[in-house]
Amino acid sequence: MNDRSLLARALWFLLVGWWATPLVVNLAWFLTATVVLLPLGIKLTNLVPTVLSLKEPRSRSEPEAARGQHSLLVRAVYFVLVGWWLSWLWANVAAFLAVTIVGLPLAYWMFNRLPHVTSLYRFDG
Repeated sequence: MNDRSLLARALWFLLVGWWATPLVVNLAWFLTATVVLLPLGIKLTNLVPTVLSLKEPRSRSEPEAARGQHSLLVRAVYFVLVGWWLSWLWANVAAFLAVTIVGLPLAYWMFNRLPHVTSLYRFDG
């Protein structure tokens, strides 16, 4: 990453990311909780690090993404019992930490793990 992109990301965070991230987090959670709009909610959940700091979204091929994942049934049961409420709590704590200078590194780490907290989705990153 060069200095220019770091500067752009820092400016984005200061001007947009810090206030837009909690909005996106809660919209994504609402969409996910409706179940009907779950796919859109998951897409927004995966974009939270981008909204926070313009981090490039993750992209992997389907076979690569499927490796090491829990079965869809396990992930669905986890989401229904735990993921829907834990992800809301996790994301809002991370959003609060993101507006503090001291908490920003932890918030960034938490946002990157939000897909796993929501649905046990595993990723390399």
